[in-house]
Parts: sequence; C-alpha cells; structure tokens
Amino acid sequence: MRSNTYTLLFMSTITIVLGFLLSITATTLKDRQERNVENDIKKNILKCLNIPEERDQKLSADVIQNLFTENITGIVVDYSGNTLRELERGELAPKRKDQLPIYTYKVNATIKGYAIPISGKGLWSTIYGYLALEPDGNSVKGITFYKHGETPGLGGEIEKEWFTSNFVGKRIADMKGNLIGIEVVKGKADPGDPHQVDGISGSTLTCKGLTRFLKEDLERYDPFFNSIRGVTE
Repeated sequence: MRSNTYTLLFMSTITIVLGFLLSITATTLKDRQERNVENDIKKNILKCLNIPEERDQKLSADVIQNLFTENITGIVVDYSGNTLRELERGELAPKRKDQLPIYTYKVNATIKGYAIPISGKGLWSTIYGYLALEPDGNSVKGITFYKHGETPGLGGEIEKEWFTSNFVGKRIADMKGNLIGIEVVKGKADPGDPHQVDGISGSTLTCKGLTRFLKEDLERYDPFFNSIRGVTE
C-alpha cells in the first residue's frame, strides 16, 4: 500500500508540472492573443468607416493590417479639442484618460471620415464599439458594436447589420451645430427626425443605455467636432 507521503509527493509533482506547462502555454499564446485583439479593433474601425465597401468581404489579418496602414491616421486630442500628436506606430490609444484617440480616414490627403471609440453600460454588460462620422463632423458614416454581454436575440441584436445600418446618415448635431446625440427610441423612429433610430423590441434598457453612453462619449469629443462644424463656444 502506498504511503500518504508518496501520494502527497506524487500529487505535488503533478500539480507543479501542470502549472509549469500552463504557464508556458499562457506565455506562448499571449502575443498571439494581443495581436488578435489589436486586429479585431482595427477591423471594427475599418468597418464603421466602410472600408472596404464590399460589406461581405472576409478579410485576413494581413489585409486588415494593410488597409489600416494605408487609410487610417490616428491622432490624439485633449478635452478642449486641441490636436496633441499623432498616434505612434503600434499605438491604438493613448494611456492617459484625459487624452482621446480619433482615427482619421484619408484618401490622397483628403479626409473621408473620422472614427471614435464608444462604450458604456447596457442592460447586462459594458458595450464596446466605434462610431464613424463623415468629414462634416455631424453625419454618421457607420457604427459597430463588437464586444458585449447583452441577451442574444434581444439586446444582443445591437451588433447586427439591420440595427447598425439605421444609424447611417443620422446627425449628431442640430442645424446650428449644437450636439443632440442619437436616440434609440422604443418602437419606430420618426422618419423625419435625423436624431432617432428604431429600437429593438424587448430591449428597452439596452437601448436606453446605448442612447445615454453614446451622448456621453460624443460630449467628450464635441469640442473637436465643433471646430469642424464651425461652431464657436
């Protein structure tokens, strides 16, 4: 019969070996996981800016990287709307909370759009996405939601094309350039209201959360886009 000491030594050895192997695996996969996260962020920035225009085109990691490098210039602005610097190569966002990233879409030095990160509480989770504006700093070019824990078939529908396409062409500011935001209404939006989109049936709290945090994020960027819209404080 095996002694208790032998059993403890055997179990300890197995635990140490398995822990060592798990540590090696985690370290080995860390770089790949970080690249995948970075690639997913770049893919969503491109998507909300409608790059490429073929919506159903599947993009490899290399294609995403090339499209991002060729079309996107990242800049950093402060809360007063002043441009501080360009994002460095490999830097997707500044570390300082008082600095904001903006991803500018340029073709032959002509600005075709801007993308900003958006995030906030839905019903069950924090929702993450990107909002793109046209060069006028007012009209919505596109929007994506790529990470959330909302209920599938209900609040989880925010990531679907049928919902996000409703934002395209809507305006975040009134005719004087003052920020209004975009309201996700319960039921059908007023077709004549440029600041409303259709809600999702059975997902009132998710939609209210989206309306709220989208306005909050736009307020942080408003001084920058005010300068584009020609609004003076």
